[in-house]
Amino acid sequence: MLQFDVAACAGYDNRMLDWSTCPAVERDPERVSCSWVFRGTRVPVSALFENLEDGMTNNEVMEQFPVSREHLKAVLGFAAHPAARRRRARRGPVRLR
Repeated sequence: MLQFDVAACAGYDNRMLDWSTCPAVERDPERVSCSWVFRGTRVPVSALFENLEDGMTNNEVMEQFPVSREHLKAVLGFAAHPAARRRRARRGPVRLR
């Protein structure tokens, strides 16, 4: 059974995750304001976390949005992994012109 401990992730911003290494999501400048979405959908990853924090179950999320159990397992597993919570550091100083 797929379970997600919302309390364990409370207080961190899922936008701060480096989603570029998660195979279950994608980003396209032409869709959903270039937000990270579940691959093959227009469903923002942020919608999952917002709805889970509001008390929805995984099954309710799947009923409400066109996402699969595999999508949820991949994204929740990725978010739970400590290395995912660290964004890649920029190389060198940021230069303003």
